[in-house]
Amino acid sequence: MKIAWVAQSLASCWNHGNAHFLRGVVRALGARGHTVTAWEPEDCWSRDNLVQDHGPGALEAFEQQFADLLRAVHRGAVDAERIADGAELVVVHEWNEPALVAALGRLRAAGGRFTLLFHDTHHRAVSDPAQMRAFELDAFDGVLAFGASLAEIYARRGWGDRAFVWHEAADVSVFAPPEEESAREGLVWIGNWGDGERTAELDRFLFRPAQAAGLPLDVFGVRYPTEALDGLRARGARYHGWIANADVPRTFARHMATVHVPRRFYVDRLKGIPTIRVFEALACGIPLLSAPWPDEEGLFRPGADFLVARDEDEMIRLIRLVRDDPDVGRALAAYGHRTILKRHTCAHRVDELLAIVEKLRAADPGKRRHARVA
Repeated sequence: MKIAWVAQSLASCWNHGNAHFLRGVVRALGARGHTVTAWEPEDCWSRDNLVQDHGPGALEAFEQQFADLLRAVHRGAVDAERIADGAELVVVHEWNEPALVAALGRLRAAGGRFTLLFHDTHHRAVSDPAQMRAFELDAFDGVLAFGASLAEIYARRGWGDRAFVWHEAADVSVFAPPEEESAREGLVWIGNWGDGERTAELDRFLFRPAQAAGLPLDVFGVRYPTEALDGLRARGARYHGWIANADVPRTFARHMATVHVPRRFYVDRLKGIPTIRVFEALACGIPLLSAPWPDEEGLFRPGADFLVARDEDEMIRLIRLVRDDPDVGRALAAYGHRTILKRHTCAHRVDELLAIVEKLRAADPGKRRHARVA
C-alpha cells in the first residue's frame, strides 16, 4: 500500500514529540512492505527553530539514524494533488495548515480513491476549540485520536464510530534498555516547558522533591522562559536544552529514575492520555515516578510499571525509595519494559491502524477498490 503521511516534521522533534512516534510508525509500516512518504511543509516551524537554535548539524543524528525513511516537502494547499497522487491512504496530522487539510478533503469528496484520516495528538480540542473548528473535516473518512477521552469528543461532534482511539507508543528500534548496565546517578526529566500548563506541578512534583531528596537533576527540553531557567538554577537543577532523539536512551541509561508530570489538560479534561515520554521511558528500562495521573484506559499497571505520588511529600519518599533500594528500581524497570513490549510498540499501533483502514473500507466497498491492507 502506498501511504502519504502529512506531518509537521519527520526530521525535527523540536517541540514536536509526535515526530518520535511517527518515525517508528513509518519504519514499522515499511517493515510490512508498505511504501510511506512523510510530507513536511516547506516552511516548517519545528525544523526552522531547531536549526536556528543549534545549526544545520542538529539534523545529522536524524539523517544517520533514519536514512531508510522517505521524506518529501510540500508548499501547502497548492500541492494537495501531488501529495495524494497514487496514495491509497493519506493521514494528516493536526499541526498542518487548515487550507491544506481542506484541499485534501476536497480531493476526497471529488472522488479520490484513497482513505483520508485526521490524526489528533493534542489538547486543542478542549483548550482551543475555535482553532480546531477551522479544520474542514467533513470529507475525511475518520479521526485517529490519541486517547479515548479525545475520541469521545469527536464522537459527540458527529463522528460516531469513525472516531478511533490510536495511542502513541514507543519506537523500540530506538528506545530500549542499555545492553550493559553502568552506574546510574540522579534524576532526569525530558520535556518541553509549554505555556503554563504544568508550571506549579513541575515545582511540586519534580524540582522541589529532587532538591529535598538531595539528588542531582538534569533537565532537557525547549521553550523554557527566563523565569523558568532562574527557577531551575535556584533548585540546583542543570538545564541542557534540546536533546536529539537518538541521545535519549543513553541519557536515560545514566540516570537512576525519571519523572512524569502530565500537563493539566491530561489530568482534568482529557483524562487517561499519557505523553510519548511515558512510553519511551518505560521502553528504555528506567524507573518511572509519576505525579497523579488517571490511567482510565488501563494502559499500564500503576504500582508495578511505575509508582504514583499523590503529593509532594510522597514524591520525595518515592525518590528516596528508588535511591536507597536498588531492587525496587530494577523491578519497576523490568515490569515497565515488559508492558511496552507486550502492548505499546509502534508495531502494535501499525496493527491497529491497518485494522482501522480495513474497517473503513469494508463499510464503503462501492467507493474503494483497494486490495486488503494487512
